[in-house]
Amino acid sequence: MRQALSQLVSDFLSALFFLFVYLATGNIIAAAAIAIAAAVIQLGYVKFSGRHIEPMQWMSLGLVIVLGGASILTQSPRFVMLKPSIAHFAVAAVMLRRGWMTRYLPEIARQNLPENVPVIAGYAWAALLVGIGLANIAIALYADFATWAWFVSVGAVGAKIAAFLFQYAVFRILVRRNLIRTRAAASEGVAAAGGVSS
Repeated sequence: MRQALSQLVSDFLSALFFLFVYLATGNIIAAAAIAIAAAVIQLGYVKFSGRHIEPMQWMSLGLVIVLGGASILTQSPRFVMLKPSIAHFAVAAVMLRRGWMTRYLPEIARQNLPENVPVIAGYAWAALLVGIGLANIAIALYADFATWAWFVSVGAVGAKIAAFLFQYAVFRILVRRNLIRTRAAASEGVAAAGGVSS
């Protein structure tokens, strides 16, 4: 779980910078500029350290540059309110790539989960993000800023945390069942071998 959380935070670090700076200062230009700089520095560090840059990291950089640039140009509060939907739809599109979730799983989960489980979970995450994006559009267009801020900071984040905890519990149960089944099969094999040799 710690590995998955740290990987997600790494992938969306620049977006988090934007959110923190914007909430702290209310300055769209400063928030966008700092987020863009953070994204470029982060990917430069990954590249120069010899590690592979994953599609989710490229997508995050592209989103920060495009949406940050649009925020600087428009300086529109309504655009800022609609921007999370664009980000959710873009991330959901990347999550439609089969097997994207494997990178976030610890080794024990990769070895003990049925192959289709992370794939189905990945598509479920894409559907969740599309749903949150659509809800954000409705709230941004028809509700006031306070309602939107509550939805973005509590509702959308809460939905993702709940989904993450649910997935963690289900994956843990499935891994445990597979480990028990494997140990039982190994014990039966040892017992059968002992019976044959006697």
